[in-house]
Amino acid sequence: MLTKNHIKLITSLKQKKFRSQHNLFVVEGIKGIQEFLNSSFELHQLFAVDDIFGVDFIQISEKELHRISNLKSPNKAIALFNIPSNSHIVTKGLSVALDDVRDPGNLGTIIRLCDWFGIQNLICSNETVDCYNPKVVQATMGSLTRVAVNYVDLNVFIDDYDKAVFGTFMDGDNIYEQSLPSEGLIILGNEANGISANIETLVTQRITIPRFGDLKATESLNVATATGIVLSEFKRSFTEM
Repeated sequence: MLTKNHIKLITSLKQKKFRSQHNLFVVEGIKGIQEFLNSSFELHQLFAVDDIFGVDFIQISEKELHRISNLKSPNKAIALFNIPSNSHIVTKGLSVALDDVRDPGNLGTIIRLCDWFGIQNLICSNETVDCYNPKVVQATMGSLTRVAVNYVDLNVFIDDYDKAVFGTFMDGDNIYEQSLPSEGLIILGNEANGISANIETLVTQRITIPRFGDLKATESLNVATATGIVLSEFKRSFTEM
């Protein structure tokens, strides 16, 4: 039975302070929940309109599901999972760092891109949007189970990092003309302001995605779009070597 306390808890998890307080986050939909059930994430509680997953659950009606869902068209179930503690950051290979990325959709897409391109570590500044925000979780479509996301003091992390540090800038070197390594850190910045000045000083190689339009009037690329292009070029570059 869905109780008032259940409703209060689930709806509170839209806010980061309550996710931190309860150490819980929300996953919605059959596919997303199944991805998390098949991962190392620990299930706290499951609410569903039917016995879909073969685990203990609280049966609810479609009307109750709509009441607690963050989606306009909820899909059969909603689950609460425990938030894991920060994992050890493995610096071997290629990693991505985000400097103050604020849009949940962008972060969710970037996590999916990291999963697609085999990037196992995503390092986020403490100012970057929470990866357990319901909109982020939904946008990852399960990729959050396969990409380790850690929040750190980005200045300290990069200062201790011992490999090449790439930063994306409008005035950087053309990425298509570079010999790109199989190891390193790629930094992408805030949607409006790009990479912050203090992080910029730690970058060892500035790169850019050139504009090809006749007018070259577009100011910048969406940060998630830029991530996809950059990761594709890095992977293509060292795969061919």
